Amino acid sequence: MAYLDLPSHRLHYRIDSAQGASAPWLLFCNSLGTDLSMWDAQIGELSPHFRVLRYDRRGHGRSTAPPPPYTLADLGHDVIALLDALKIERTHFCGLSIGGLTGQWLGIHAGKRLDKIVLSATAARIGTPEGWATRIEDVRANGLAALTAATAERWFSPQFAVSHREAIDRIFGSFVTTSTEGYIGGCAALADADLREAIAKIANPVLTISGDADPVCPPSDLEKIAASVQRGRHLTLPGRHIVNIESAKAFNAALLEFLRP
Repeated sequence: MAYLDLPSHRLHYRIDSAQGASAPWLLFCNSLGTDLSMWDAQIGELSPHFRVLRYDRRGHGRSTAPPPPYTLADLGHDVIALLDALKIERTHFCGLSIGGLTGQWLGIHAGKRLDKIVLSATAARIGTPEGWATRIEDVRANGLAALTAATAERWFSPQFAVSHREAIDRIFGSFVTTSTEGYIGGCAALADADLREAIAKIANPVLTISGDADPVCPPSDLEKIAASVQRGRHLTLPGRHIVNIESAKAFNAALLEFLRP
């Protein structure tokens, strides 16, 4: 386990690579309520080609939680601080949901630190301030365990949930142990984030990947991002919100095709 100590919190991160120091970097950024293990299905295919960096967002996994609320800029600056600490000048980026919003913020404000960007199951504006305020109230009153059933329905198709029970259990094991303060902080960042106009500034090559049955960020949201950035294209795969797990094989193939020279 490796950690980066920042003024208000500690970030947990992990590097996986079968290559030497000349291999390009690839940074993965998680969804709300998950830890870096959500990318386990990508490591076997991607680590032979990249130095893969994963980390737990503030208040998630083994990272500590500064007091909320958080902003999208806070989450973006955490990434920049991690890159600086590891002396990574440039990296490919892959983020899902709030991780994809973090990638959009980085593409707008720190595009020179990124090479190619993959944005999955995300949008330039996710939900509404009112919806996130309600979510925050629910979590404060009832905790995260009360959200598990509804979250599972949004995240995975019923067929996948039945046939991949072990994977589902692992994901929701990390979900229910997420810091309540960290989850609320992430909800606050989502409530304020609206990049619909600003993403036109993103000049990096961008691949957007949607789940064809995602009720949170449907394919139309990813199509809009691809059309709004300067060099974007879109791909839809079978699945709901956590499409990197539900369609892992196709997701990995798409990343390799897009990211490799």
